[in-house]
Amino acid sequence: MRLLSGNEAVALGALRAGVAAAFGYPGTPSTEVLETLAKIGGDSLCCEWSPNEKVALEAAAGASMAGARTLTTMKLVGLNVAADPLMTLSYLGVQGGMVVLVADDPGQHSSQTEQDTRHYARLAKVPILEPADAEEACAVMFRAFEISEKYRCPVIVRTTTCVSHSRCFVEEPEQMERKSVHFEKDVTRWIPIPLWGRKKRIHVEERMKLQADEASSDETWNKILPGNDCSFGIVSSGVTALYCRERFPDHPMLKLAWSFPFPDELLRRFADSADRIIVIEEGDPILEEHIKSLGIPCSGKDLVPRCGELTPDRIEEVKNRILGKDPVPPADIPEASDLPGRPPVLCAGCPHRALFYQLSRFRDIIVCGDIGCYSLGVFPPLNCTDTMLCMGGGFTVAHGIAKSGESRKTVGIVGDSTFFHSGITGLLDVVYNQGNSLLIVADNRSTAMTGHQDHPGTGVTLQGKTTSAASIETIAKACGMERVYVCDPFDADKMQSILKDELSRMDSPALLISRAPCPLHQKKRGIVRSVDPGLCKGCGACLKCGCPAIGTTDGRHPVIDPAACGGCTLCESICRFSAIRPVG
Repeated sequence: MRLLSGNEAVALGALRAGVAAAFGYPGTPSTEVLETLAKIGGDSLCCEWSPNEKVALEAAAGASMAGARTLTTMKLVGLNVAADPLMTLSYLGVQGGMVVLVADDPGQHSSQTEQDTRHYARLAKVPILEPADAEEACAVMFRAFEISEKYRCPVIVRTTTCVSHSRCFVEEPEQMERKSVHFEKDVTRWIPIPLWGRKKRIHVEERMKLQADEASSDETWNKILPGNDCSFGIVSSGVTALYCRERFPDHPMLKLAWSFPFPDELLRRFADSADRIIVIEEGDPILEEHIKSLGIPCSGKDLVPRCGELTPDRIEEVKNRILGKDPVPPADIPEASDLPGRPPVLCAGCPHRALFYQLSRFRDIIVCGDIGCYSLGVFPPLNCTDTMLCMGGGFTVAHGIAKSGESRKTVGIVGDSTFFHSGITGLLDVVYNQGNSLLIVADNRSTAMTGHQDHPGTGVTLQGKTTSAASIETIAKACGMERVYVCDPFDADKMQSILKDELSRMDSPALLISRAPCPLHQKKRGIVRSVDPGLCKGCGACLKCGCPAIGTTDGRHPVIDPAACGGCTLCESICRFSAIRPVG
């Protein structure tokens, strides 16, 4: 037995189930699955960070076509990027078992949406399994690969933030042998032109009927838990089902782990065992709506919140509603009731702060941000981001605003990992369609927000092998970008000069690469700074950069915490009175 997180358990389960190749893109809460697999898999396992989720799923599909068991990992919004190949692969099918691990984020702990991956399973017509904890997460990988190979289709395993990061004891399964690999040529199977694709469409529907029947009879994963009080029964899935069992121990419950295709026969059988059916599910009313479509009356989102994570306390609120009592909100935690707020902030020494500080000095511009650490540039005192859509959207949204006829200069920002993920096509679009935006790559030499993973620009693979490092500036020039600058954001004079020149131009686009390593990833800092009170005028200019190492004791004169200072020089470059100097 080992104490594992859900992500670690997924990795262990995949490895022991004979996975031969795994591909993904880092994104909380799924990141640790591939990192763990790379650590425990050894040299015989192919384990890769792909430039984006679409590439990852396509590579996994190729390996599966050759007969290997494959795994693809991503967070909820990553499936948006990978949706195109997933839809077609449902028709084509697979040879070796293929599992798509998608981690949803109810409550938006680290994501821009709360989207429910179950919609994608229904849209793509592929099975979806929902483990409730780490123990199930490990075991479900075996079942997912079995279903995938039996029905020759990809299978989605849906976890959530709670399942991904919570821990429990997991019994280690035995190691299975890997499948032999040999690609069999068969154009009628692997090429979905309409002539052959129409027949595949019929097969998909036949496959779903068989899967629904099997899900109804699979008492290992879809099980009816007995109860003495049959005034109502609960239908639930995933970790929410565990919470429900704790709060409703006397009521019968249908706990679903193989939740799609819907196990209709089982749902009807369970409905006959209770006077009333209540569906308690996180996210959208997918189960509820389907149960009603079967002609089975049930309650659901009239009692259960649609938004946010269904924690045990919120399930207790639901219970009070069911019993006709006034919901009692959870009490404040006494130890935390008087703590000050801790808004998100860029780390001390972060190069993105220097970039945003310089940008904030130009008022009449529109800054289009992106997904990453640099999204924190939106908060005071920097206040330097006006829009944020999705990965890669920093470039394309800026281009769209500029093309709308907006008279102000637009600036589009993406990170270095995001540039390789989905920024290149945006840059190409700006050049090809003769835009005039200033595009900026905030290059801190890693995928920092998700834990400093490598990417095609770092020259190191997930498994620690040295490889070619893609050059952002060379790619930009190959796309036709004529003016390309590389600047250390802490070089204030050079950065200000570039920005001043480019933000005054409206005739053509340019690319600025703001390049300095993440200090947390580099694990070293520069010389600590301090404030000379004899020279400080109390102007507050250094406080406007928002560095968490700089505070004030009297509301006016700054003080630098030497334990927090990263030694980045930004505050020193801001001070006009030379009051901030290196220590020692």
